[in-house]
Amino acid sequence: MAAVSHKPRSMTAGARNVLRSNDSASLWNCTLSPGWTEEESETLRKALMLFGIGNWAKIIESDCLPGKTNAQMNLQLQRLLGQQSTAEFAGLHIDPKVIGERNSKIQGAHIKRKNNCIVNTGGKLSREELKSRVLKNKEMYELPEETWKVIVLPKVEDPAAVLEAKKKELEKLQEKLAKVQGQIAKARAAHPARVDELKV
Repeated sequence: MAAVSHKPRSMTAGARNVLRSNDSASLWNCTLSPGWTEEESETLRKALMLFGIGNWAKIIESDCLPGKTNAQMNLQLQRLLGQQSTAEFAGLHIDPKVIGERNSKIQGAHIKRKNNCIVNTGGKLSREELKSRVLKNKEMYELPEETWKVIVLPKVEDPAAVLEAKKKELEKLQEKLAKVQGQIAKARAAHPARVDELKV
């Protein structure tokens, strides 16, 4: 399979971040689709607890999530945390679901969300403010070392086989999409007046 010469701006250069012809760029965040399975999401959660929030290089080296880029993992982390900003947890060995559950309960007119994640609407934090938040979060949420040190990540026997299976799954989804698009085109051709009514 030939690699496409362009890549999303958010992706760093390197073999693990090659944009392939069967990949699609997300409209929102310039990361590759398809999304995450429950198993992959759980593996990322455990990897974040083991290696610390944002330690993408260690997670990639562990081969527990073959084919996932640091940009994809960061976006999934945001979903797990339920907030867009992750800097206040950088390097901490925390369970992101705990923060996610907390954030899901936060309500109010002052809370802005995008894709169910709380968005920072204030200014950028100063270094001192950020350091203070990291220390506070460490005190409140960091797992004891004896808990995170014993986490065992699943090891994928054949990462190439996993990627091939995902490629086949994507091809099936593309076939289904083409079929649905064909059905829509037929319906539009058969009932043009009805299509015009729906546009209003």
